[in-house]
Amino acid sequence: MALPRLRTVVLVSGAALLTRRALKRRIARSPLWPLPALPEPISGHSKRRATAVRKLLITGRTEVADGVVQLRLEGPGLPPWSPGAHLDLVLPSGLVRQYSLCGDPEDTAAYTVATRLVTDGRGGSREVHEQLQEGLEVEVRGPRNRFPLTEAPGYVFVVGGIGITPVLPMVRALAASGAEWRLLYGGRSRASMPFLEEIEKLGADGGRVTVVAQDKAGHPDVAEALADLAPGTAVYCCGPEPLMAAAIAALPEGCTLHLERFSAATGGTAGSDEGSEAFEVELRRSGRTVPVAAGQSVLAAVRAELPHVAYSCEQGFCGTCQQRVLEGEIDHRDELLTDDERGDSMLICVSRCRGGRLVLDL
Repeated sequence: MALPRLRTVVLVSGAALLTRRALKRRIARSPLWPLPALPEPISGHSKRRATAVRKLLITGRTEVADGVVQLRLEGPGLPPWSPGAHLDLVLPSGLVRQYSLCGDPEDTAAYTVATRLVTDGRGGSREVHEQLQEGLEVEVRGPRNRFPLTEAPGYVFVVGGIGITPVLPMVRALAASGAEWRLLYGGRSRASMPFLEEIEKLGADGGRVTVVAQDKAGHPDVAEALADLAPGTAVYCCGPEPLMAAAIAALPEGCTLHLERFSAATGGTAGSDEGSEAFEVELRRSGRTVPVAAGQSVLAAVRAELPHVAYSCEQGFCGTCQQRVLEGEIDHRDELLTDDERGDSMLICVSRCRGGRLVLDL
């Protein structure tokens, strides 16, 4: 009896020894594994952000306006979302793009997004239109919401073109609740304006919706739409930069303005080379320190060491590259983060360091 027991002990001890040696060799080959733990490591996202990557099946593809394609993405166990939320779509090429959820939050089996083809863009919309077909799987991250519908005594929406996508679920919810709301919806032509028929039906009672097709009536009058608003009215604007600028200029005192950008604001500091001195960034959990040259972004320097770090717009407005900062003074150059988030995080595509060193939770 003793001999079999001894043989078992020897075999188990030998297996454990081999496992320890294999782990040591793996760690020696890859200093990124395993990463040491830090208190609440939240690399790359705020605590409010859903970051799990999941694969969803494209089960529907519909052209909802000239040059606008809507995709239905189905999968099990989808996280809930609220109006104003968006998904990070990881395209077959590896590009990451953000698309607002425009379906029904009560539909727990699928997400719905829509995108307009931008022929002179950076390639994301073209890839969606040309490559994403029914039956294919696509990776997504999120949803997350930086454009939430807040409580207010009344709402005014100022929308241009594809900017209707985050607003549509808001209008549906407000119409169902009986809240006070109005919508100014502009576009190049009626044929180019997605979800126009549904929007007009939602606003048929009381003339809540004003549609301005540029080919017939020119540009929408944002100042008129925002004139004489009651204090406390929440104004939501999504669309081209000139529309955003008009809403900012015309906002009455006592009202709040909520913006959702699809591109960087003109004349801002995002991506500016002003004060772009060289510095270094320590990647604390990876055990590496990387230099950031004067004309180089933190994102570019970090991705040279950690290619998996996610990014998208590279202009400081989407939030994909947000990282937690453990030490150092941040030179914020983005157009997105809240004051609270700026205390301990940064968008590494545009923001830099005030001083010689930053420490990231990476």
